[in-house]
Amino acid sequence: MNSSQNAASEWRSFWSLPVAAAFGYSTSVLHVYSLGPFIEPLQHDFGWSRAQIAGGITITGTVAALFSIPIGLLVDRVGPRLIALIGVLLMTASYALLGTATGDPTNWLLLWGIMAIANLFLQATVWTSAVASRFEESRGLAFAVTLSGASVAAMVFPLLATWLIGAHGWRKAFMGMGGIWAVLVFPILFLVFRGARDQRRKKLAPVPVDTRVLVGLSVPEGLRTPAFYQLVLASGLFTLPAIGIIVHFVPILKDAGADPLAAAGIASLVGIFSIFGRLGTGFVLDRLPGNLVGGGVFLLPIIACTLLYYSGANPSSQAVAAAIFGLTVGAEVDVIAYLASQHFGLKRFGVFYGAMVGALALGAAFGPLAAGTAFDRYGSYKPFLVLTMILMGVSSVAMVTLSRPRFGKQRRLEPGPTPTIPEVVDRVV
Repeated sequence: MNSSQNAASEWRSFWSLPVAAAFGYSTSVLHVYSLGPFIEPLQHDFGWSRAQIAGGITITGTVAALFSIPIGLLVDRVGPRLIALIGVLLMTASYALLGTATGDPTNWLLLWGIMAIANLFLQATVWTSAVASRFEESRGLAFAVTLSGASVAAMVFPLLATWLIGAHGWRKAFMGMGGIWAVLVFPILFLVFRGARDQRRKKLAPVPVDTRVLVGLSVPEGLRTPAFYQLVLASGLFTLPAIGIIVHFVPILKDAGADPLAAAGIASLVGIFSIFGRLGTGFVLDRLPGNLVGGGVFLLPIIACTLLYYSGANPSSQAVAAAIFGLTVGAEVDVIAYLASQHFGLKRFGVFYGAMVGALALGAAFGPLAAGTAFDRYGSYKPFLVLTMILMGVSSVAMVTLSRPRFGKQRRLEPGPTPTIPEVVDRVV
């Protein structure tokens, strides 16, 4: 059976898994892509700076960075399904709690601390580990579908938040968005989100068990490879400026003269085009060297930043910049996940990719804070645009110079011993 037939077989058997994972992953970025429209109302009511408001994302990102490897270990041990179900409920509830903010900065940071703990259970490791266990020939495209959940979030959340704020005020908008997403996402995950480690319980019927074992590098072996540190570096340097721009994109456009709904509409282009960017990146990853694909993807935001820097007041430039960011932002997660699976295998995928998710989270933690601080200090986002261009260039170099991966296709699984009855019972969820 050739690779195209294998890929088609994977999609026939498990097409619903990456779709469900996409909904779950969208929940993990609820706070990132929806915060922009809340910035001005919070400033108006509480007199906070933009850096203060965006500081909440710094908390969630820092906590995610600190605990990304433990979460990866947990995923490797118990499987992603249970973690995902708990995470969606905790995340949507903690997001809704932001609507109870009192205006005390300590209270605001405490609310974000609660969300940071909830968000741990929705890290990209949870979704990609499940999908990687089911897809090999079409893993790049499967990752793209999974992670396009963030693209949908970037498209929907700014518009939904802006509409809810205008109709009901920012407090009810926080609560409404949390409730809407919980009702939408949890049933989908409950019904169809299961990776290879998440065996379905069947009463009075034999339990299907995969008697193959995942292969890959041990943790000490992986830590001795230059690829590990290059991927970690590229992850952090890309997301710091990228997420800073995305969170502040609506304020950037409004400062340039766009009205709130128009700014939200342009910002939604990030989500629309990121769907094409993710799917296109996934398609190409299955056919071309991943390091070259990643290097090219990481260079694109330089064009968008140049447009915003020199002609940011021009609606056409704003729209083109949003489209370029859409084609790029989010694709980095696809590329990093794909390259991690090829360089380290799947045996300890949760740990290795967890470390990279930690770098992604750390960059995301300080990006919005850095962008807000730049504006508060200089009255403009232009210094941050320059920083973005520099860091994007460095991250692209780190990707392009990666060595040849050790684990290509057809090396995902090896025969393993037939499990005992207690081992079968342990695998049933």
